[in-house]
Amino acid sequence: MAKKKTDTGTDTPKEKTGVQKAKPAAKKAAAEAKTLKKAPAATKTKSATSTTKKSTSTNKKAMPANTTKNSVEVYSRFTDFDIGLFKSGKHYKLYEKFGSHVIEVNGVVGTYFAVWAPNAQYISVIGNFNYWDRGSHPLFVRWDASGIWEGFIPNVGDGETYKYYIKSSTGQDLEKSDPFALRWEEPPRTASIIADTYYEWTDTKWMKDRHEHNSLDKPYSVYEVHIGSWARNPESPDEFYTYEQLAGKLMPYVKDMGFTHVEFMPIAEHPYYPSWGYQVSGYYAASSRYGTPKQLMYLIETFHKAGVGVILDWVPSHFPGDAHALYEFDGTHLYEHADPRKGFHPDWKSYIFNYGRNEVRAFLISNALFWLDRYHIDGLRVDAVASMLYLDYSRNHGEWEQNQFGGNENLEAISFLKEFNEACYSNFPDTQTIAEESTSFTGVSRPVYSGGLGFGMKWMMGWMHDTIKYFSTDPLYRRYHHNQITFSLIYAFTENFMLPFSHDEVVYGKGSMLRKMPGDEWQQFANLRLVYSYMFTHPGSKLLFMGAEFGQGTEWNYQHSLDWHVLEYPNHQGIQAAVKALNNLYKTEPALHEKSFEGSGFEWIDGGNANDSILIYSRKGHDPKNDLVIVLNMTPNPHQGFRVGVPADGKWGEIFNSDDKKFWGSGMSNAKPVKAEKEHWHGKDHSIIADLPPLAAVVFKRVK
Repeated sequence: MAKKKTDTGTDTPKEKTGVQKAKPAAKKAAAEAKTLKKAPAATKTKSATSTTKKSTSTNKKAMPANTTKNSVEVYSRFTDFDIGLFKSGKHYKLYEKFGSHVIEVNGVVGTYFAVWAPNAQYISVIGNFNYWDRGSHPLFVRWDASGIWEGFIPNVGDGETYKYYIKSSTGQDLEKSDPFALRWEEPPRTASIIADTYYEWTDTKWMKDRHEHNSLDKPYSVYEVHIGSWARNPESPDEFYTYEQLAGKLMPYVKDMGFTHVEFMPIAEHPYYPSWGYQVSGYYAASSRYGTPKQLMYLIETFHKAGVGVILDWVPSHFPGDAHALYEFDGTHLYEHADPRKGFHPDWKSYIFNYGRNEVRAFLISNALFWLDRYHIDGLRVDAVASMLYLDYSRNHGEWEQNQFGGNENLEAISFLKEFNEACYSNFPDTQTIAEESTSFTGVSRPVYSGGLGFGMKWMMGWMHDTIKYFSTDPLYRRYHHNQITFSLIYAFTENFMLPFSHDEVVYGKGSMLRKMPGDEWQQFANLRLVYSYMFTHPGSKLLFMGAEFGQGTEWNYQHSLDWHVLEYPNHQGIQAAVKALNNLYKTEPALHEKSFEGSGFEWIDGGNANDSILIYSRKGHDPKNDLVIVLNMTPNPHQGFRVGVPADGKWGEIFNSDDKKFWGSGMSNAKPVKAEKEHWHGKDHSIIADLPPLAAVVFKRVK
């Protein structure tokens, strides 16, 4: 779509008698709002944290005494239909209603505020514009038992910081950031900022053709990125690159490397940087550490214009207990489950959403659609799905409660995930949802109508762990672990699997991908090229974490840039060139992607040669002439004159060899195409004689 509809009050809902209607002048309102008079500059620059403390210490009464309700006007963006959908958990565009929206009412530009806090007895908007006075701008509670507080404040506009002061029903004084705020202050400051997501998108071609890029029978190679540590300015290594700066650095690199998609680790606002973004406080706000919402949109648009999709890491599983955020939002367990057996996560010391509460489900599903809608995100990778599915996840006996049928499945979370996927694919059928799920739960990537959870793909965690364990073994002993490298094909087509080498495998003492490999320096690099070749020729889509593509030697450190300087050396250049070539092979050879999730797309030619640690298999597409034969030699021993069964007569040529000198290999290759002989081998009527390089993958295809 070329242009996104503004969210600053363009729609005028039908309202009850006595409630003023907004004029349809959103664009004008947004422009005028930028020129509104704000509080003095000295006040404006104060942190929300410091001003909050001040207001708390100067106002100790049970209820603000200087309430002047004429400073807030009665106004609503909610219709009766909206309220009904919200209460039933079926309103999937709550971001159009809740939060702060710059609008024009009776010729006056100001901001409409709406917040859900059913157990509050008083709520006001506090900010620099009223010197954080809790009594000057109280909101009105709706009459329909929805628990929504709202109101229009004239002459408050874009860029203003604010929070909600909440007097809970139990008498607590709370100051909370807006759960629906579209922008937050940069941490450690915690106030919300009035903003909009209006943007003149120019990625029309990508959005029109996106279904082609996201289809399950097309290549899907993902580059996983942590924005804060992919790269930093060498002259100021403590400063982050902005979204806008990354558009000129990250996008060209991803495009050049041949990845089809980039995946951002969570970029929703989070207070604690070492959480890598997985402890979210502002679900509707892009992190201010890296710039503004519009700068992020520009980055996404830049990727789209280059033909690269953007996936967002999304965290609906838990949230932190920071006092300014969702935890005990109105003095009660509003967003989190009240029972700690269901509402507290023992591993991450965080809080679990109450998936049985309709309004919470609507909050989360609206958030998923928000990123797909307003930011043109092409897919959502859902974090920690396994922790959502099971009531006893990471809990000991007595620390969890069985469901109504006596099982350990979290039925409310399962229902939520199904509803989430149905909503995503109903509203944005050309996107993908991807589950990070490590158990044997049935049907994660199967449609809801057939009993599945409805995800498009699922991370193949078992493959990742088995593969890393196998390749970490000295080649001398790999013959005794042959089943580890072949086991994945037993269940490879039970789900739509994505093969990940993710960030989780290169932290906490696990070592980098390169240093997991055994042997001397040459063998480590050869093994790494080999394991990547295995991944790109194995059925399934692909994901590679940043730094792994050029063989970074150190573990990932979120506090520093990747070690780009190692690309001065030919061995690291070779790894990078090999990954680039594998991406190109994956995209140009139909046999490697047309049937990634179908059993008919793979055939063992020889999967049982444990003694030589050699694997031979065929990958197939729709046209047999595109069939490939892949040979993996898992030892440093080269094999000359090795006979390989092939599925058809004709000449077979080498189209990829991970031992190529340009990859820093030894250069052993099959330079000329080999004519198949009519000699039965490996169960095939025809076979070829080939040379197998040490610790290398060779891919053959019929040539004219």
